Amino acid sequence: MHQKTDIITVEQLSHAFGDKTVLQDINLSIGKGEFVTILGPSGCGKTTLMRLIGGFLKASDGKITIAGLDMTQTPPHLRPVNTVFQRYALFPHLNVFENIAFGLQLKKLPKDEIKKQVKRVLKIVTMTDYEERDVDSLSGGQQQRVAIARAIVNRPEVLLLDEPLAALDLKMRKDMQMEIKAMHKKLGISFLYVTHDQEEALTLSDRIVVMSEGKIQQVGTPIEIYNEPANAFVADFIGESNILNGVMLEDELVEFAGHQFECVDKGFAPNEPVDVVVRPEDIYIFELSDAAQFTGQVTSSIFKGVHYEMMVTTPEGYEFLIQDYHCFEVGKTVGMLVKPLDIQVMKKERVCNTFEGTVVDKTHVRFLGTTFECADTKGLANGAEVMVNVEFGNINLQDNQEDGMLSGVVSFILYKGNHYHLTISTANNESIFADTHDVWDDGDRVGINISAKSIQIEAI
Repeated sequence: MHQKTDIITVEQLSHAFGDKTVLQDINLSIGKGEFVTILGPSGCGKTTLMRLIGGFLKASDGKITIAGLDMTQTPPHLRPVNTVFQRYALFPHLNVFENIAFGLQLKKLPKDEIKKQVKRVLKIVTMTDYEERDVDSLSGGQQQRVAIARAIVNRPEVLLLDEPLAALDLKMRKDMQMEIKAMHKKLGISFLYVTHDQEEALTLSDRIVVMSEGKIQQVGTPIEIYNEPANAFVADFIGESNILNGVMLEDELVEFAGHQFECVDKGFAPNEPVDVVVRPEDIYIFELSDAAQFTGQVTSSIFKGVHYEMMVTTPEGYEFLIQDYHCFEVGKTVGMLVKPLDIQVMKKERVCNTFEGTVVDKTHVRFLGTTFECADTKGLANGAEVMVNVEFGNINLQDNQEDGMLSGVVSFILYKGNHYHLTISTANNESIFADTHDVWDDGDRVGINISAKSIQIEAI
């Protein structure tokens, strides 16, 4: 088997802006000639990671090696990488040829050599007859090609692309995806690509690095990321999914949505709480018959061009998103079936909220920077350090921040079939997880209350 040679290695890389940590302990390697995409929502740290690799930021901690050399403190112009930014940063007073030639002129290469190199890259980006054109007269896609040509004319070991297609319309973006893939094949160098667009990542990449809240959640091929997500965040972020709470009864037998299903997963404890993922295209839907594992009523049906997208609600109150070539009308009761291979069982990252706290007195405990009433401090001395556990369903959210003992912002929403699982970020960068039937939006500011009887403490 061919051994991958790493062109970039990132070891224990962390970065903070003031008190806010934006990257935590990142470890990553990128092979020579590989197309790797860093994928994640806004604010996850993906652009910060790219800027650290490019040398535009200095790491708080960790090490960056490029082409076998420690580049952690090396400035951008001395690194064997070139960057294409979302804003193309072309020189408006120079034509296409002059923009591309700029870096070569700084190196004082002979004019004939410069001309040869510029013509070479114009051919790669399919802009052969545009060298005399003003860059302001070009379309967005053409300007993007010039920016890429300018970046690759210096023959970098690595091309960094930071959301390079974000400013383009949908059709042009699709066209440019194919162009970039073809360029990568022609050049044979490593591409490190940043995007928040899952389809773009799945289309372009050899491997995808999925990030959230400054941490890598999963690294894998597009097929691995889609078919075997490491956790509920990845499953929700990549494509569409039905994600539900489940219980692994025993090896190869899982219970979710009020029914038991055979699966192929092993290595869980008996009756271990798990997250279960079933993709919408993996649920078979048909006329009611004895073949059905479970049943439901169609509540919506929308034609999506290739397939129908239907919502089906089971008698137990669980909603399933289903994609199928056949249309089932709203109101119809249907049968459903899921094959064992199509059920993805994942270990839960957490089963309840856990915080570090301190006993204040017999009836109070302090955590999350706030003093809460506690029904049972277990006779622990004032000042004793404790672990505080609060069930997800015992976090009470208020519309008005002022009505809560503390406040936060909804930063992630996960629908679990019959309820929402929210991540709420507090002012001091703590995360609180809440289960609710109420509908909240990303970015909503909420008040947070926790009743005395909901707080369970353990001595450390």
